Amino acid sequence: MGETGRDALKLVFDWRLRLEFHGSMITSDAGLLACRELDGILGLTEAAPAYLWETRTGRNVQHQVVPLLRQAVYSRLAGYEDTNDAVRLAKDPAMCAVIGRCALEKSRQVGAGTSVLNRFETEVLVTGLNFNGLEYLNAEWVQRAMMRTKHRRIILDMDSSESPVHGEQEGASYNGHFGCVCYHPLFVFNQFGDCEGAMLRPGNVHSAESWRMLLDPISARYDRSGIRKYFRGDAAFANPDIYKYLERHDFFYAIRLPSNEVLQREIQHLMKRPMGRPPKKPIIWYHSFQYQAGSWDRPRRVVAKVEWHQGELLPRVGFIVTNMVAKAKGVVHFYNGRGTAEQWIKEGKYALNWTRLSCHKFVANQVRLHLFILAYNLGNFMRRLGLPNAVKDWSLRSLQLKLIKMGGRMVRHARYIVFQLAETAVPKELFAAILERLDRLRLAPA
Repeated sequence: MGETGRDALKLVFDWRLRLEFHGSMITSDAGLLACRELDGILGLTEAAPAYLWETRTGRNVQHQVVPLLRQAVYSRLAGYEDTNDAVRLAKDPAMCAVIGRCALEKSRQVGAGTSVLNRFETEVLVTGLNFNGLEYLNAEWVQRAMMRTKHRRIILDMDSSESPVHGEQEGASYNGHFGCVCYHPLFVFNQFGDCEGAMLRPGNVHSAESWRMLLDPISARYDRSGIRKYFRGDAAFANPDIYKYLERHDFFYAIRLPSNEVLQREIQHLMKRPMGRPPKKPIIWYHSFQYQAGSWDRPRRVVAKVEWHQGELLPRVGFIVTNMVAKAKGVVHFYNGRGTAEQWIKEGKYALNWTRLSCHKFVANQVRLHLFILAYNLGNFMRRLGLPNAVKDWSLRSLQLKLIKMGGRMVRHARYIVFQLAETAVPKELFAAILERLDRLRLAPA
């Protein structure tokens, strides 16, 4: 092992250097092993048979549903956003290890190739039972993670985003707000960054289109838990039907309200410019009042925020409709937390590239979005349940680059398989601390 091989490549700038290639023993995604440990502790992918059905009827089915699901999810978590890299990943030692225990056998390759994985995503998972099963499976994942999370309330943030397309995909349309041909997916996150649900929609629909279809099953899950429920949304969700739904289902809510003349008259006493030289910090005033729009069935509380900034002629004004009884400043502070949902959407876009929806059929792109959501949630579970305090502020992108993208070398022994890991970004002490935190999750749920 210490001698340079006969077929090693040489470098001119330093004659001592030799390059050898051991593709079957070297991996660049060794951190997936930690994610697989979390997966096993929570029983995430092992729950798949209860929600996903085998629709293939041939006698020569070599790749079962659970290993295929693991390969689809873990490859996306590692940054491989489509099936083009499946052939190489099928031989990667770390990927083989997370797919299944027998995947590391010398005489067998358990990882699926591109064609098999592509058929799994575009034929097996698009059936009615499996398509709905992916949604139920994601809900089960979130529920299992929440059982290990101390919380006294649940805060749901609903927001939409764009997924640009560059072909002739079904349902893709031009969206004037985003200025591109795209899909217009809708997301719901909780306060811990878990994606509670997602829905792919045509590109030309309103931002709040199909909100109830997405929110209903999530609301039903938490109705049974008995904890307090909160909802936040931007001005696109300023709809009286949403208010009535949230009130009927015992949600506390704070939703941005578009400005109009009546609302402006209510804050006229705050629109007079403060006297004297303006300070560097903005001057902020709050006001609360009752307001009933023409389409509302009754008056509701509205909280106004007026900010005077140095160097700006006019103030910044915002309105929030709410049924919360907290002080106006507290309602605004609560609503401002909605910005974290936008950050989580950006992480899904830039770390996992979940906008990569390149199938022609709309339903196939829906399936791939659900697979991206599963991969995102697995990474987010690792971030919030597995990372020690020293690195708890890592973004999903940092988790991917520093932990998941660890270099490693697989060495076989008679009874063991050893992964020799690089310590460039994650030293042994930190990795051991991560495994220790994961091991605590085996104890009684929070």
